[in-house]
Amino acid sequence: MNHPLLRLTPFAVAAALSLAACNRQETPPASTTPAPAPAKAAAAPAADVVKIGHVGPISGAIAHLGKDNENGARLAVEEINAAGGVKIGDKTVKLDLVTGDDKADPKDGTLVAQKMIDDGVVALVGHLNSGTTIPASKLYSDANLSHVSPSATAVKLTEQGFKTTFRVVARDDKQGAALANFAAGPLKAKTVAVIDDRTPYGQGLADEFEKFAKEKGLKVVGREFTNDKASDFNAILTKVRSMKPDVVMYGGMDATAAPMAKQMRQLGMKSTLIAGDGTCTPEFIKLAGNAADILKCSNAGEAVEKLAKGGDFVAKYKKRFNTDVQVYSPYSYDAVYVIVEAMKKAGKADRAAITAALRDTSYDGLTGKVAFDAKGDIKDGAISIFEVKDGKLSYVSTVR
Repeated sequence: MNHPLLRLTPFAVAAALSLAACNRQETPPASTTPAPAPAKAAAAPAADVVKIGHVGPISGAIAHLGKDNENGARLAVEEINAAGGVKIGDKTVKLDLVTGDDKADPKDGTLVAQKMIDDGVVALVGHLNSGTTIPASKLYSDANLSHVSPSATAVKLTEQGFKTTFRVVARDDKQGAALANFAAGPLKAKTVAVIDDRTPYGQGLADEFEKFAKEKGLKVVGREFTNDKASDFNAILTKVRSMKPDVVMYGGMDATAAPMAKQMRQLGMKSTLIAGDGTCTPEFIKLAGNAADILKCSNAGEAVEKLAKGGDFVAKYKKRFNTDVQVYSPYSYDAVYVIVEAMKKAGKADRAAITAALRDTSYDGLTGKVAFDAKGDIKDGAISIFEVKDGKLSYVSTVR
């Protein structure tokens, strides 16, 4: 194509160029600020940031358990970022842990769940309690946001059919059976009384225990209930004492189980107190004092001291947070890693892709092999049994 300038005479071209030069000289500069220096070609692009959530009770009576779970997730995120982040396709991403406090309250649980959805997290570790996880799980399902609970054990959670719900610990049907077997076997109990705190976790575990206790031939002499804010159990325990059960099973958390243990001792009760993972904590021993040794309890996972790298984890945790592992921080740690593994498998960091990949993801983690069944439950989950000896939780056995 011919350009119009090529049709001008040499004289006209020279004149035009001279006029343009004059105009440039007469036009004042727009700014006296020096132009920015060009970026260094060798500088690496900043890594993209992907948000992962954690929700649990960070305030209230069981804040120590919520903080323990949060610490486990944080330790994993910090390790992953320190190692360079997550390679997804042709880019590297860093993780940002977004945390929320559900106060172990179902209403707050749904409010925080909605905030996590609105904040753009691509997957989430949580919640701690079954009572908060179950109502939140519907919101996560509607948003196609996968959540991996490190500690919610109620059977109902994964019976709802949500494709976004996962957990890395065993369910209460397995935990209830393990406690009933322990009562009928090593404890040689013949009679039991059952008390629960009416929460989805406490009542659910107590129901499972009662069902399996009856199957084992134990006689259930009484079924009582309280609430998860109670501290005075004298009326209930006085009634139970008259039944003279070999075992009192309590479905509830350590904050209420500890004063119950004290009051059992004060009333001169000879019964053994057995309880699930909500009570099987160092905090229970601290709160119960010299009454703590009446407890036998279970955790819905392998004991940290029995894990191949459990000692290393405990040391790292202590160094980073200057406190001891409570219960499920190893499982929230693994929950982050299995989410990251799903992210790599999916090849992108978005909710739908992670949800699709998680069901088929298998990860050899700190707590063992993490793989999920069709409902989102961990395959081959363990139950550990403990007793209190010399002011500490002492491992007894593992059931798989």
